[in-house]
Amino acid sequence: MNSSNLQSLTTEFFEQLYRENPDPWQFATSEYETKKYATTLNALPRNLYQAGFEIGGSIGILTEKLARRCQSLLSVDVSPTAQAQAIDRCQQLTNIKFELMSVPESFPTGSFDLIVLSEVGYYWSWEDLHKAQSLILDRLRPQGHLLLVHWTVDRGILPLTGDEVHQDFLRLVPDKLKRIKSLTEDKYRLDLFEKI
Repeated sequence: MNSSNLQSLTTEFFEQLYRENPDPWQFATSEYETKKYATTLNALPRNLYQAGFEIGGSIGILTEKLARRCQSLLSVDVSPTAQAQAIDRCQQLTNIKFELMSVPESFPTGSFDLIVLSEVGYYWSWEDLHKAQSLILDRLRPQGHLLLVHWTVDRGILPLTGDEVHQDFLRLVPDKLKRIKSLTEDKYRLDLFEKI
């Protein structure tokens, strides 16, 4: 399938998905997801980040774990239904701010020393991926970390593959980013970058 002209999946797509199934990818119950989250957190070189930004927080499983590694964490998602679950799950954590936001059409104004893009990039078109890259680079602080984690098995209806997303970020090395960790598992890959 040629991904060059596929459009980003819409907010309506995700909202319908979460209305039909509160946890469509079994984030809360899957052993695979539990292990992947542990690997994701273990990849972070710092014990504590000042300001984290999670793009696509979904129902808040990873959000809750990331919050323990950030003084403050902004988690955004396009689906009000998903984010309501995340807010409920994380209600005891006072360092998380939630916003409904569709990246890259919108982007927060602050700067961050950690940006996490986990299982989101392949929902974007090439155009939106490049817009998001530009905004991420602009708002990531020098020596800040960008963590990418994406499924690599089946494209299905996705505009991009996980590998395409990661390879496209790799073209920003070494001028704008330095890759400091890379891991390829059976069903996903992880790349950690540091802003130069």
